[in-house]
Amino acid sequence: MKKSELPEKTCPVCHRPFVWRKKWARDWDRVKYCSERCRRNK
Repeated sequence: MKKSELPEKTCPVCHRPFVWRKKWARDWDRVKYCSERCRRNK
């Protein structure tokens, strides 16, 4: 699958778009933040 075809979300903290990662495969529905830093600064 090409990067352009991956699902995308917007981080509620920094408002930047981020794409699906393999490590989030099971939890993609629950992922809200683009990084640990944004999660801590919510």
